[in-house]
Amino acid sequence: MAAYTKAFTGLTGMAVSKNPTHTLGVLYSKNLRALAKMPLDYPYRKNTESLINERAAIIKKSSTIEEAEKKIGMGQIEEVIIQAENELVLSRSILEWKAWEPLCEAAPANQWKWPI
Repeated sequence: MAAYTKAFTGLTGMAVSKNPTHTLGVLYSKNLRALAKMPLDYPYRKNTESLINERAAIIKKSSTIEEAEKKIGMGQIEEVIIQAENELVLSRSILEWKAWEPLCEAAPANQWKWPI
C-alpha cells in the first residue's frame, strides 16, 4: 500500500493515524484471538469474525487507504480503528461475562411482556 499522508482528519479530537494498516492488523488479530475462545456456534463470534475477515481482506487488496475507506464504508480509516478498538473491548468483556452460557436462575415471569 502506498505511503499514507494526511494532514488532519477534520474531526475534532481525532488525530491522524501514522500507520493505519499496521494498527488495524494488530487490532484485528487480537480480536480474532479473543473470538477464538468463544464457542463456534455463538452468533456474536460468527458475525464478528466475518466482519473482521471481510475488512482485513479489503485493506490487503486496496492500493490506497482512501480506496479501503470507500470499500469499507464506515468513514475515515481513523474511525475504523476506533471501531476495531471498541470491538476488541467488547469481545474481551463478552469472554469475561461468558454470555453464551445459560442464565444462573430463571428469568422473572413476564420479563419480556410489553406492555405490562
